[in-house]
Amino acid sequence: MRLSIRHKLFLALFAATTLVVAVMYAFMHWSFQHGFVSFLENRQQAYAERLAGQLAEVYAADGNWDGILGDRVRWWRLMADARGMHAPGMGMGPGHRMGGGMGGGMGGGPRGLDGGLALLDADKHVLAGRAADAGDLALTPVRVDDRVVGYVGRVAGRPLSELVDVRFADAQRRAFLVIAVLVGALAVALAWPLANTLVRPLRRVTAATRALAAGHYDTRVPVRSSDELGDLGRDFNDLAQALERTESARRDWMADISHELRTPISLLKAELEAMQDGVRAMTPTALAGLQADVDRLGRVVEDLYQLSMTDLGAMSYHKRPVDPLALLEDDAEALAGEFERKGLGLAVRAELAQPVTLHADPDRLSQLFRNLMQNSLRYTDAGGRLEIVAGVAGGRLRLDFDDSPPGVPEAALGRLFERFYRVEGSRNRAHGGAGLGLAICRNIVEAHGGLIEARPSRLGGLGIRVELPLAP
Repeated sequence: MRLSIRHKLFLALFAATTLVVAVMYAFMHWSFQHGFVSFLENRQQAYAERLAGQLAEVYAADGNWDGILGDRVRWWRLMADARGMHAPGMGMGPGHRMGGGMGGGMGGGPRGLDGGLALLDADKHVLAGRAADAGDLALTPVRVDDRVVGYVGRVAGRPLSELVDVRFADAQRRAFLVIAVLVGALAVALAWPLANTLVRPLRRVTAATRALAAGHYDTRVPVRSSDELGDLGRDFNDLAQALERTESARRDWMADISHELRTPISLLKAELEAMQDGVRAMTPTALAGLQADVDRLGRVVEDLYQLSMTDLGAMSYHKRPVDPLALLEDDAEALAGEFERKGLGLAVRAELAQPVTLHADPDRLSQLFRNLMQNSLRYTDAGGRLEIVAGVAGGRLRLDFDDSPPGVPEAALGRLFERFYRVEGSRNRAHGGAGLGLAICRNIVEAHGGLIEARPSRLGGLGIRVELPLAP
């Protein structure tokens, strides 16, 4: 039989409550028995001591115990006085004589009056009260002129001798049992709704998880508490939101990839069909155009491959001590011709007190530097320039790539490192590129434990700041 978590919680709560009630009942019963018995024993001892005092006065007046032996009422009166009770049969005169003597002792009085008390002589023979072996009695001496003339004995270990005491103890036991049963019933009545209350948020999360698995990424669960169940609900909502963003990004990714590949393929197809139909002659210029379209398609495919490698962490990094400034100057010199042909200036300036070293992959750093320089080369207006300033701050190498207009709206700066994101609203690729270069740059920088951010350039265009940790 499969038990739901609700049933398990109910059984756990009920079992725990039942155990607590049972332990409390046992403890209360033991405590009552121990305390009540101690109280009764102390009371019996107090009775015995008062009776011993009264018997000492009787002995001092009579000089022996004959007055007690021959007068049962007198014995009852003394015990009643010791107990603070009114003994029945007090109206009987003193001439009422008792049968029996030393051997059997005086018989017990009315039910419950003697309370287990007895009078013993100096030799510990029972004279009055219930006959019992002196060895079973707790003895209180009766002293007259510092001489022990007898003993008041009480039965030890039998304090519940009076009917009222027995009834009181029984009533308390029944009350404890009734309380235990009522508490158990209350526990059952409360455990089930409490289990339902605790399980209800889990049911909501379960239902939402199934909806999420079915592709409903807009599913959310209401969170009404700040405990662990509330944390679970918030974590689920965060997960659902992340999956929703991922699904949206996946759809955008597929649409962008389709567009990026379809555009150069469409151009190639149109050019080839024109040549086949004789509309366009197969000249070196036409072939050069086809080659440019193939190169553009190849760049898109290569960028997609590089980006997927960095996303998956599969791009190989062979890190070693590297002089980043020398690497940057080599890359700038390699691209200087392209900057010059477009009419752009390129300058590298180092503000370093001493040479610095990075623990990095030189090939990936070169890819990073060239992507950033080609981004400026592609979008900077003719007649502009790119300035690269290297410095050190807080144990990091700081590289600032600042180009001249056009700039980037401040609202778009935070999205520049998203794949396929371009500032212009259309999908026109007149400037070249597929919008993947900066996304690749971000992955390379993060793989080296660095930071990259976009900001307005001091030259009026776009500024990119890269920070990389120095080698220890």
